[in-house]
Amino acid sequence: MKKITALLLALMMLAGVLAGCGKPKDAGKAGKLKVVTTIFPEYDWVRAILGDKAENAEITMLLDNGVDLHSYQPTADDIVKISDCDLFIYVGGESDGWVEDALRNAANRNMKVINLLEILGDSVKTEEIVEGMQEEHEHEDAHAHDDAEEHEHEEEADEHVWLSLKNAKMLVRVISKALQELDPDNKDIYAANADAYVKKLSALDADYQAAVDAASNKTILFGDRFPFRYLVDDYGLRYYAAFVGCSAETEAGFETISFLAKRVDEWKLPCVLTIEGAQHKIA
Repeated sequence: MKKITALLLALMMLAGVLAGCGKPKDAGKAGKLKVVTTIFPEYDWVRAILGDKAENAEITMLLDNGVDLHSYQPTADDIVKISDCDLFIYVGGESDGWVEDALRNAANRNMKVINLLEILGDSVKTEEIVEGMQEEHEHEDAHAHDDAEEHEHEEEADEHVWLSLKNAKMLVRVISKALQELDPDNKDIYAANADAYVKKLSALDADYQAAVDAASNKTILFGDRFPFRYLVDDYGLRYYAAFVGCSAETEAGFETISFLAKRVDEWKLPCVLTIEGAQHKIA
């Protein structure tokens, strides 16, 4: 499967290069710093660090609004942009399995690459199953379930690292350092912008902590895939959810919905659980 993926990526890159043959290079973009990010948080951090200098850079975000990181596959144009960029930033989880082959075929051998999970190292969390949560493959037939059992002990990293303000502060500084090395003439500007941004993150972090400290109920109920594992751990919150954050499941079973409904009833709180567009109102 990996060989097939590698071949497809190589063919996509070749198609993109051939499609550009005979076209003059856009002189307006000559000399611009080229940065490619997979998701919006990375894109937003880069723009904040560049500040006014962002106008002199070509920043590309690969995933459009509404595109799921867990199912995204790059186009030929995406592969070409990655191949030629100065800085490439990606999450680095199982969803980014295509990246390795894309980088292997990159034209710019001097590009800097930032893998968020790699930067965070031991602080990266793995997916966990909490009480009442629906496990994957629950509704598959017996044969498929047997196949799933072979992998039940494999740990999958929780990719939603950007939802921790503490993680974000660390990642912003790493990105700032990379940009300073790529553009030393403006390194002081990038360093100052990063410092200012980190201060804002720290202030927001303090506000979050104050809100949690003042809360009488420190439990979150989420009727869908739960992406906030890092956030709840940062502030000592408890949570219930329908699925883990990287789950491929799209519909919650009766038992899962019933369990979540009972938790709401225990707290005497009105709540609306939204699962793939279907609303289950619980009074």
